[in-house]
Amino acid sequence: MEITGIFTAIIIGLVIGVLGRLVLPGRQSIALWLTIVIGVAAALLGTFVAGAFDVAATGGVDWLELLFQIGFAALGVALVAPIASRSNVD
Repeated sequence: MEITGIFTAIIIGLVIGVLGRLVLPGRQSIALWLTIVIGVAAALLGTFVAGAFDVAATGGVDWLELLFQIGFAALGVALVAPIASRSNVD
């Protein structure tokens, strides 16, 4: 993987992670780096699932793939936020 691929993954992870946080109601007190990690993982998992359902490669914008990615990011944030907020209190 080249350096541009790493930067692209970080930027996409940030966008997907932030969109996942926006989908959830309320405030999530997790760090930005954790949002990026969740976003990158959600983007990879969403792409894999979209490929499994054969909706990853469509003409134009892959809306279903993006929906999978945001859904996985929201799920990841929902699972990590209570743990992250508890560790910030101590």
